[in-house]
Amino acid sequence: MFTLFHHSFCPHSRFVRLILGEYGLDLRLTEERAWERREAFLALNPAGTTPVLVTEGQPAIPGPGVIAEYIDDAHGAEMGNKRLMPTGISERIEVRRLMAWFNEKFFEEASHPLVNERIYKRFMSEQHGGGAPSADILRAAKSNVRYHLAYIGWLARTRNFLAGDRLTYADLAAAAHLSAIDYLGDVPWIEDEAAKAWYARVKSRPSFRPLLSEWLAGVPASPTYVDLDF
Repeated sequence: MFTLFHHSFCPHSRFVRLILGEYGLDLRLTEERAWERREAFLALNPAGTTPVLVTEGQPAIPGPGVIAEYIDDAHGAEMGNKRLMPTGISERIEVRRLMAWFNEKFFEEASHPLVNERIYKRFMSEQHGGGAPSADILRAAKSNVRYHLAYIGWLARTRNFLAGDRLTYADLAAAAHLSAIDYLGDVPWIEDEAAKAWYARVKSRPSFRPLLSEWLAGVPASPTYVDLDF
């Protein structure tokens, strides 16, 4: 049994939940408001960020990339053709490149600013940075979503999945970040049909169902969030 310290709308946490869902691994969720910087949580991850995965007999496993690599090391080989990290060196490089693109670049430029301004700040005290969302930050992040969506569309038009012929960590990383901001209605799907069709395929997988069932009081989901045929 794994325990995941997470936040429901943390894109990195969603990525890890999708991985564990695809592999059918038992998971217990513990919500963590990382901005509160609890001492017990900082002892697990001094960086103070979600997600952190805990399992018996192992040190705490922090961060989406480290968790993904751990899951592949521990369970990937037994998954056969459902393994989310390819075995070929070139293919593994491409999956890791795209994981970094979405978990670092997309996160910094788009998903984190939008989630932080529109969700996290609602629950933060003024001491922790709470308050009204910044219009300038939101405007810049929404603009950045558009070029990331165009890149996803280009990948989807040239490949079966984002990193190649089959589903990999790259698809789950991209879909996790998009899902968090799609809840907010901040993905302009009308601008790229290929990206939209790819996301609809990934979103329809059973591993996605727990994410789509989560709602935030006071922040209604966009019309496209739960619609599998949007």
